[in-house]
Amino acid sequence: MILAILHFGCFRPDADSEEVFHYNQQTPITSLDPAFAKSLNHMWAIEHVYNQLLDLDDSMKLVPEIASSWEILDQGLTYQFHLRNDIYFQDDTIFKPQSTRLLTARDVKYSFSRLIDKNLATPGSWVFAGKLRDSMPFEAASDTIFILHLKQPFSPIMQMLTMHYCSIVPEEFQKYTSRFVSEHPVGTGPFQLQKWLGKQGMFFKKNENFYLKGLPKLKGIRISFIEDRTSAYLEFSKGKIDFFSGIHSGFASDILDENGDLKRSKRRSISFYKNNFLNTEYIGINRTVLPPDHCLQNRLVRQALNFAIDRAQLIKVLRHGIGTPAVQGFVPQGMASNDMHLISGYEYNPKKAKALLDSAGYFGLQHGAEIKIYTNKDYLDIIQFVAGEWQKIGVKCAIELMETSALREQMRVGGVPVFRASWVADYPDEENFFAPFYSKNPAPPNYTRFSSINFDALYDKAVTETDYQRRMDMYRKMDSILISESPVIFLFYDQTAWFASSTIHGLKPNSLNILKLCEVYQTVRQQ
Repeated sequence: MILAILHFGCFRPDADSEEVFHYNQQTPITSLDPAFAKSLNHMWAIEHVYNQLLDLDDSMKLVPEIASSWEILDQGLTYQFHLRNDIYFQDDTIFKPQSTRLLTARDVKYSFSRLIDKNLATPGSWVFAGKLRDSMPFEAASDTIFILHLKQPFSPIMQMLTMHYCSIVPEEFQKYTSRFVSEHPVGTGPFQLQKWLGKQGMFFKKNENFYLKGLPKLKGIRISFIEDRTSAYLEFSKGKIDFFSGIHSGFASDILDENGDLKRSKRRSISFYKNNFLNTEYIGINRTVLPPDHCLQNRLVRQALNFAIDRAQLIKVLRHGIGTPAVQGFVPQGMASNDMHLISGYEYNPKKAKALLDSAGYFGLQHGAEIKIYTNKDYLDIIQFVAGEWQKIGVKCAIELMETSALREQMRVGGVPVFRASWVADYPDEENFFAPFYSKNPAPPNYTRFSSINFDALYDKAVTETDYQRRMDMYRKMDSILISESPVIFLFYDQTAWFASSTIHGLKPNSLNILKLCEVYQTVRQQ
């Protein structure tokens, strides 16, 4: 059986035939349980197998998926969803004696109840934490009507329901262990798992029951787990892999020019997709663990450090043109509140940076003048660049390398005062980028332990505000507070870098960097 599947993964039929899409994941997938889909490599695989009540279009706007329509009732406390009555689960033995069945509201209720089950301790439980009515928050009113009850209005809840954590699984899963679910996914998505060969790879085949958006055009999907990015790129350049995501210094100059565009010599064989990615890269400052006389306790010093970085040069030299300077606050480009005309952030201005340091009395400090930045090896070059920029204006710097998991744990417990980090959107609402600075939130997400009465008041109002424009105004005020107080050093807004064989068609990059393959097809490579 394994030999047959491997042959299937490499099969290249005639031009008019369906194909197998082959891509690589640097980090192996460990679970296909959507309630545990906390990293991008898992989300991509979950996307192939499952659906949610709602989806997002290419511009990150809400569109129907399992739910065909909905109403918001009781001043934002009740959400009533009308489900489609023609969605079938993938064929599987769990539905004996039948091979499949229709999805119903009971499956939605079970899926959401499972997400908050304390016995499972799922990483996705935070989605509903503190938001649900105490009794019967999920209700299956009929086969096609599902009702969600909140204890108070929460404006981003619809966007949160598009997350992969909120994928709908069959009610039959309650008869099985969590391990069974993680290794034996059954969803309503365009593809279903055919074979999982551990760290060697995964194979998915077309779901013949998928009528949500028309049958997939691909015969199947193959995922490899080549951990070394340069090795994976070589496989892609040889045509053995159809799609490659991300850029690395080991091969960037081979494929991109100095402006961050695909080299002319590659354009016949490769398609390049660059798109805004809802990810803000930054350096966080946890002042609660700094001595009272440390220079970073002074707001003027934090502002000076922000003015001192030539972000455009950083992106050009170290990011090969992938990304944009973070000069409009913490909310990245691609979000409505990020408006260069309405928010004034930190442009490169070393002269102003020196003047702020002088006003803060930095150059007269006997103690607390050195800034030690903690980072992992993957971002060492970026932090070295930042430290170099700060040293140009007379700031003393040191860099401390830590293993990724150890650094994240120290950020959580407050063991590192200054650290490199990134914040990737879980859903496309600005609230997701302000939650890390809400004082009532623990770490994560509030790694900086930032606390502001004015910021918290705006946050509380924004998440219950139903008027879109008023909410955007509040979000911009919150970003202005972050710019002024500078609990972080803003670095850059990320962009996706997708590379595909020129035989691949129908790829549509999106701001959440999710690979959707339902409408993708492949043609034979021209010799």
